[in-house]
Amino acid sequence: MSLVRDTNSTASFEFRLSLVAIMEIICLVLSLHLVSRLRNVRQYIPVPHLLQRWINGDRRLSNTTCETGYVHNRIAGQDTGSPAKTCGREEMDAIKPGWFSEINDLWPGVSLSLEVVKILHRERSQYQDVMVLDTKSHGRTLILDGIIQCTERDEFSYQEMIAFLPLCSHPNPKTVLIVGGGDGGVAREVAKHPLVDRIMQVEIDPKVLEVSRKYLPSMGVGLDNPKVTLNVADGFQFLKQHTGEFDVIITDSSDPIGPAECLFHESYFSLMKSALKPNGIVCSQAGTAWLNLDHVTQTLQHCKSLFPVASYGVVSVPTYPTGQIGFVLGGLNPETNFKEPKKIFSHSELDEMNMRYYDDQVHRAAFILPRFIAKTLNEAKK
Repeated sequence: MSLVRDTNSTASFEFRLSLVAIMEIICLVLSLHLVSRLRNVRQYIPVPHLLQRWINGDRRLSNTTCETGYVHNRIAGQDTGSPAKTCGREEMDAIKPGWFSEINDLWPGVSLSLEVVKILHRERSQYQDVMVLDTKSHGRTLILDGIIQCTERDEFSYQEMIAFLPLCSHPNPKTVLIVGGGDGGVAREVAKHPLVDRIMQVEIDPKVLEVSRKYLPSMGVGLDNPKVTLNVADGFQFLKQHTGEFDVIITDSSDPIGPAECLFHESYFSLMKSALKPNGIVCSQAGTAWLNLDHVTQTLQHCKSLFPVASYGVVSVPTYPTGQIGFVLGGLNPETNFKEPKKIFSHSELDEMNMRYYDDQVHRAAFILPRFIAKTLNEAKK
């Protein structure tokens, strides 16, 4: 009788061991399957400390002064991100999963969000963080150091205006220099002008050129226009080696942080002046007066101190902070009138050139500013 009990006990024990082993195997298989799925759908991407980009993630957005943040691919309805680093302030409420939000110290308290379909590219170049997103409403979007540079939906307004405001203010713009503009959009527009024979372009970051050609072909096509000679170099240093060569110089820079900061200094405007031919014109991206009026005023002052004629004009770009950005223009000829274009294209000519934003009326309107902006800029000292 005891022998039977011992045998049954041993069998029962072995059965329990088998169940435990089976359960462990099942748990291991499920764990491996889950890890595999997460690897396929989630990418963690460090982002510079000046901004926080969260697509899904922890559903919490920390202060922009954190050291690192993450951009995540969307996993709908799931909380898949790592906890955000806190920065001494209470963390903000969640943003919707799958959205990219631009937050930057240059425009505190303001953020633009775009719904993201896919992260196409992201890496840290020698100079800056370079990212391309495919967005639901605005197509492919180039982001440098966390700041939106251009989207396929609205880039044409900026590119056309920064090119044609100076070109159509010059009587004969044969030779043009573009500083920056690595996405290729400005070169694409400058090459459309029938009087332009030669375009020199200087871009400091070869990675921007590479990424734009691959992911933003509608803009990158400008880089390979036969009129364009491309130089990978520092624009500041490039100008030191060129004197009296260009009819028009266009500076399509990113915002005044990182590698583009020096392009907003008075010394840079002085170098541009030296590189111009007689009657030459410069045009530089100068920010939005709605958020950075002091910066716009200072940039215009740099221009006024060196050129007999200087003006500030604006363009509507929905994906830029406040939906507007401006340009500072300076001319060596005191008779230059930026508000009245010297070259006026017919509607049929504009259609042939595939111009979607610029015409002579928009040119004039660019320099009609709200009273508070005009008053502040008019009072800027030379």
